[in-house]
Amino acid sequence: MKIDAPAIEEAARELYIRALKILPPDVKEGFRRAVASESSPIAKDVLATMVVNISVAERDENLLCQDTGIPIYNVTIGRGVQVDGFALKEAIRRGCERATREHPLRSSVVHPITRRNEHTSCGIGVPVVQIDFDDTTERLVIEMIPKGSGSENNSWLRMAIPAEGIDAVKAFVVDCVLEAGGKTCPPTIVGVGIGGTADLCVHLAKRAATRPLGSRCADPDGAALESELSAAVNLLGVGPQGLGGDVTAFAVHVEIAATHITMNPVAVNMQCHSARRASATFTPHGVSYGF
Repeated sequence: MKIDAPAIEEAARELYIRALKILPPDVKEGFRRAVASESSPIAKDVLATMVVNISVAERDENLLCQDTGIPIYNVTIGRGVQVDGFALKEAIRRGCERATREHPLRSSVVHPITRRNEHTSCGIGVPVVQIDFDDTTERLVIEMIPKGSGSENNSWLRMAIPAEGIDAVKAFVVDCVLEAGGKTCPPTIVGVGIGGTADLCVHLAKRAATRPLGSRCADPDGAALESELSAAVNLLGVGPQGLGGDVTAFAVHVEIAATHITMNPVAVNMQCHSARRASATFTPHGVSYGF
C-alpha cells in the first residue's frame, strides 16, 4: 500500500482541528465516573461545569480549550506500507500550518529565545513527529495530540537509585501530584515513566499520560502499580480544579523500559481533564477518523 504526501497533509490538518473540538469517548466516560464517585458538593459543581463546557464546545463546533498546545503527531507504520519518510514529516508540518491559518487557530508556538511567533503552530522541531512501526499489514495510523502548557509545565524527572526501591518511585509520583495542585486543571491523567535513560523515561511518561483511559500497562507489574498509584493520588484531596474533592486524577498510567543496573529513572508528565487526541487510519480502503 502506497500513501502519498497530499493525503497525509490533509489528514494532519483535519486531525488538529478534530482534536481541539471533540473530546474522546473514554474521557467523557471518565467524567461520568468522576461525577458518580465524587462526594464533595463543590467538586460536583466544578465537574458539572466542565461537562457543560464539553457539550457547548461540541454543539457549537468550538474549541474545548483556548490553548491549542504543542502539536504532537504519533505515526505508526505497518508492514506493507510504502511511504517516503521525509515527505511524510514535511506533509504533516504543512497540514499543521494549514489548520492554524485556515481554521484559524491561535498559534501557541514560539522561538524559545526570541519568543517570536510565526503564527503557524510550527517552529524548530515542532510539530513533534514520532514514528514507530508495528506488524499490522497495510495500515498507517496518525495520532494527533495537542499538548497544552498547563499540563506540560507539570513535568518532572528524577534519577532515582536502585537502593531506594519502588517506594521512592511511589513517593515521587505522589509529591509531583501535590506540587501540581490545581495548575494542571484536574482531574488529570498522571503519566509515569520508569526506567530507560533520562530522555526515554520522560518520553514514556508522555506516552503514558496520553494513553486512552481504560488502557493498561502491558507489563503486569506496571499495571499493578497503576492501580496502586491511582488510588493513592485520589486520597490527596486536590480535587477538580484544585478546589478539593475525591477525584484528583482520572487515572495514573505507567509505562516502563529496561534500565541500567545502577540507576532507576522515574518521570512524571501530566495531562489535563481536556485530554484531547484524534487519529486517522489509512488502509487500502481509504482513511477513517477516530480517537
